[in-house]
Amino acid sequence: MNKYEQFQEAMRTIQARRTAANALAEARTREVNERFPQIREINSRLSDTAMELFHVLQAGGDTQEQIEQIRRRNLEGQRIVRQMLLANGLPEDYLELHYTCPKCDDTGYANGCYCDCLKRELGRLAIEEMNRHAQVKLCSFDSFSLEYYRNDPACYETMRRILAFCKRYAAQFDSHAPSLLLSGNTGLGKTHLSLAIASEVMQKGYGVLYDSVINLLRRVEREHFGRGEVGADTLEILLTCDLLILDDLGAEFDSSFYVSTVYNIINTRLNCGLPTIISTNLTHEQVQRRYEDRIVSRLFATYTGLHFVGTDVRLQKAKKAAQQNV
Repeated sequence: MNKYEQFQEAMRTIQARRTAANALAEARTREVNERFPQIREINSRLSDTAMELFHVLQAGGDTQEQIEQIRRRNLEGQRIVRQMLLANGLPEDYLELHYTCPKCDDTGYANGCYCDCLKRELGRLAIEEMNRHAQVKLCSFDSFSLEYYRNDPACYETMRRILAFCKRYAAQFDSHAPSLLLSGNTGLGKTHLSLAIASEVMQKGYGVLYDSVINLLRRVEREHFGRGEVGADTLEILLTCDLLILDDLGAEFDSSFYVSTVYNIINTRLNCGLPTIISTNLTHEQVQRRYEDRIVSRLFATYTGLHFVGTDVRLQKAKKAAQQNV
């Protein structure tokens, strides 16, 4: 889906919200008019206000007092309707239009500019499109098995606590959640649990972007040097999405552009209070050797660290499969 198609889809979504709100208000009006004839009569008089004002203005002369009388009568009618609704167990604003976005009334535009709701919808669609091309796929907590860690009681207990922490993190996630640094040898479940978090958080309606560091950095690099899709802005999405998951930090090429981009992503999101989950196979010492002090400091001083332990699960699965085939 290109940028134009994303915009069209976003506008369709917002217009559908407006249509639904109007339909709900009309249905409620019909319901109330059928159940409460007195309210129907008052609403009928209120609906004639515009025509009454037109006749007053058309007649000319001193219209101020007449207009004020109409206004007071209108307000009194609205007050009576609200009281009757409350008396019959309905909210006093039951007949009012309730748009999803009160800022733009579900039009997508406010004060001649794109409304924040349209920007959020465009961001959501852009994230979905990028996730479709991700090198990693979503996982679930249910498919994460602690059985592969039972041979070592200490490892089992560590991984049990990490699994419980990740489940709580996903369940309690909000825009101010802490950033996480998942470290440890390959094949221990770092990617699995980070993507299980992504799956849970996305179901809450948050915009979650997930992919390998190298894949995302390549997209940013292509766009930066004019080789990417026209109008695409991967870096902006990386900097502003609700939750960013960067898999396999350290597997990317060691270039000044990549290092500066990694720093920009980490620093900007920290300054904005936006959570990031980073997984890496590098040790603390390897991270220190590979990256600048300003990156190392932010990762180890501001991120919550989860160190994975055990024996490579992929190798265990492969060994088990080989034994079964003998």
